[in-house]
Amino acid sequence: MNAPAGLTALPFLSVKQAAVYLQLNEKKIYELANQGVIPATKVTGKWMFPRELLDRWMLDSSHSGLLSDRLILAGSDDPLLYRVVGEFANEIGNKALISYSPTGTRLGLDLLQAHRVDVCCIHWGPHNESRTRHPALLQHYSQHGNWVLIRAFKRELGLIVSPSLLEYGNEPSAFFDSRFRWVRRQPGSGALRFLQDVLSGYGKTIENLNSETEALSEREAAAAIVMDLADIAPGIRAVATEFGQGFISLGWETMDFVLPRNIWFRHLFQDFIRQMKSAPSQYIAGNLSGYDFSGAGDLIWGGD
Repeated sequence: MNAPAGLTALPFLSVKQAAVYLQLNEKKIYELANQGVIPATKVTGKWMFPRELLDRWMLDSSHSGLLSDRLILAGSDDPLLYRVVGEFANEIGNKALISYSPTGTRLGLDLLQAHRVDVCCIHWGPHNESRTRHPALLQHYSQHGNWVLIRAFKRELGLIVSPSLLEYGNEPSAFFDSRFRWVRRQPGSGALRFLQDVLSGYGKTIENLNSETEALSEREAAAAIVMDLADIAPGIRAVATEFGQGFISLGWETMDFVLPRNIWFRHLFQDFIRQMKSAPSQYIAGNLSGYDFSGAGDLIWGGD
């Protein structure tokens, strides 16, 4: 791109200058700024654009991207992914940055929309509905047309319970009594959505439960049970195994990766998928239990 003379010397550009610099109309510049797509800041109510970051943004938007040595994951919590990321980061050393910050499904998608992360891990309902529920969820975001869904794995989900509670049976209704303390998950998490689906089948809502402890991740929920702050929480078998707690299975769900197409093509992401499917990772999954890797790495949606 040939920048107009004079603008390359300016550290910050106005909307009009940014439009000229990027060869876009001003309306489009406002749209990109309001969506958080383009690097921008408001000064006394007016948008200003750091010219150097605009250059970086243009490079990162092209095939492979400027930051091809970075892979930042957010979204749903999973103990296997935590271990895979750790092993992968240790293997590649200082050649690239890879990190994983469990935030819950919706916040992870918000961060992906704002270009703060590269990949979002999502789960949003039972496995047999994931091919419709996951794309439907993504379509709430304006950037979804540039995203793809890649299959990670299936997970066995249900209720994580204090082992002593297993004597009451394996039906959720056995624990609706107020003497049982439930972990409350944050709005926008797949675990909360799952619990709401379970409760609706019994004509109940979250408000009907004795729930005073909130957890921001699967592992934090299990830790609350171990610390005797709660008795029961929605979660997956792998987390129950990790924390030595009881588990009541209620089915399977799908974990998918959401990411921009250009990230999908990066060697670093493809290497990460190979790491996840490797024999050492499969061994870890077997020890945790409750995983199914059928279709792992497959394109599920958005490849057109």
